[in-house]
Amino acid sequence: MSIIFDDLVGLGKQPVQNDEIHLKAAIEWLCKAQDQRKSFNDRGGVSAGWSFEDGWLPSYPETSGYIVETFLAAAGILNNPRLKERASDIIDWELSLQNPNGSFPGHFGEHGSKPVIFNTGQIMHGMIAGYLNFQREECLTAAVKAGEWMLTQQDEDGCWRQSVHNDTPHTYNTRAAWALLRTGLLANEKKLIDGAQKNIEWALTQQTESGWFRTNAFTADSLPFTHNIAYAIRGILESGLLLENQAMIDAAVKAARTQAAQQREDGWLAGRYADNWTPQALYCCLTGLAQMCIIWLRLSQSLGQNDLRQHADRGIDYLKANQRIDDNKDFRNGAIAGSAPIWGRYSMFEYPNWAAKFFADALMIRMTGNPIPKTNRS
Repeated sequence: MSIIFDDLVGLGKQPVQNDEIHLKAAIEWLCKAQDQRKSFNDRGGVSAGWSFEDGWLPSYPETSGYIVETFLAAAGILNNPRLKERASDIIDWELSLQNPNGSFPGHFGEHGSKPVIFNTGQIMHGMIAGYLNFQREECLTAAVKAGEWMLTQQDEDGCWRQSVHNDTPHTYNTRAAWALLRTGLLANEKKLIDGAQKNIEWALTQQTESGWFRTNAFTADSLPFTHNIAYAIRGILESGLLLENQAMIDAAVKAARTQAAQQREDGWLAGRYADNWTPQALYCCLTGLAQMCIIWLRLSQSLGQNDLRQHADRGIDYLKANQRIDDNKDFRNGAIAGSAPIWGRYSMFEYPNWAAKFFADALMIRMTGNPIPKTNRS
């Protein structure tokens, strides 16, 4: 029960320090999570995080994939070349997991785990980082093979209804479509580009008049977390920018701006929203807030929508106030919880690695003005 008491006492009250101090703490926690691989006998993955029920969790292929780009960016910003080695270790591990048909295993990659479109797409982002940063041709080859598998699972209208989490389609698979598009552009594979565009176009049919997205939760009968909403927006935005497709960009801008209008002065966003941006939670999904900060920064930097910068700044300060630094509990020192308070419904009683990843990315994008991941043109 001490974790609940500590959260009650310290919730939103941690010192807000400069970006580099908070970034170092988040990256050090991610390194600690990767070091748990020794307990699970893998060669480079990052633990999914720390759970009140289970302690440190096994390495998570999906999120380890996109942590590659975070480690690589932080290596330069923090002048820490060891982070490049850590990124390379993740890539080696992911390559060892790829199935003969090109897919990557879902869940924790345990024997018999079924491949999932979203998870495979996030690992593809890591493969692209390996290709762009280390000039490893096998990474691009692996990404192309994974993309070809994704096409075999895609319906004619662009939606993925096969090999999806909980056997239900998800608008947030746009973040996997973004990986498919990046791969297609790098490899000059038109079929991959076309498949990605078809999925984004399907996703636009799920946007309501208010800018919210239908079919965007983990299950068919629930509402999306802010985390899901941000995944959907980011995939649409980045794909629109790469394709120079104004309809995609406009859809992402509409959603991002209407989400920004819901933000409290202290930076808080509700953990879940229904259509018309009706809040459905009294807790904050910290992961989703970090992702929205990234989106607002990207819109400010790429499209000159500078008024959104204040929303990112508020959100980052809220996240900082919920990150414990110099904590006496090793598992949470530098971590970001799934929710605030920690018993909120998103990743309840957990410190997921992707929360720290997106928080670190938001800090680095603000510090440098550069996107994470690198664009295909950078």
